[in-house]
Amino acid sequence: MDRQGGKKYGEVKKQQQAELETINEEYLTDDTYKDVEDLADKLKSYQVQFMEFDMDNSGDIDFEELKLMLEKIGQPKTHLECKKMIKEIDKTNSGTINYREFLDMMLGSKNSVLRLILLFEEKSKMENSKPKGPPPKRSINDLLQSTGQAPAN
Repeated sequence: MDRQGGKKYGEVKKQQQAELETINEEYLTDDTYKDVEDLADKLKSYQVQFMEFDMDNSGDIDFEELKLMLEKIGQPKTHLECKKMIKEIDKTNSGTINYREFLDMMLGSKNSVLRLILLFEEKSKMENSKPKGPPPKRSINDLLQSTGQAPAN
């Protein structure tokens, strides 16, 4: 009986992370993407997203993984819609989305349905990080001072 599943899984994840970081380095030195604002941060974010969606660590997002990922972010799609999304992005006709195709989709100018969903999800996560609870108490004088209309003492 193999009791090292956790360690092996960790090794596979580290290997996948190293492979994706190598691809990220290629994108950072590619002149095609030199004008992309905060490219290094975006690539890191997309790498984390891709690794989260690639549940079997195959290096590709297949139909089932795409369907589960969309359900997880609250955007469930039909079988046909998922196949169409993959076909729209899949340049190698493999029936899956590899990391390069994923990056090309996210960094490219063409708006695919999947890209729009993922960007919307990313934006909504940022909005949800706003402070919660009641705002701090302020007086009328605080308001007037913040607008530059403080009464003269």
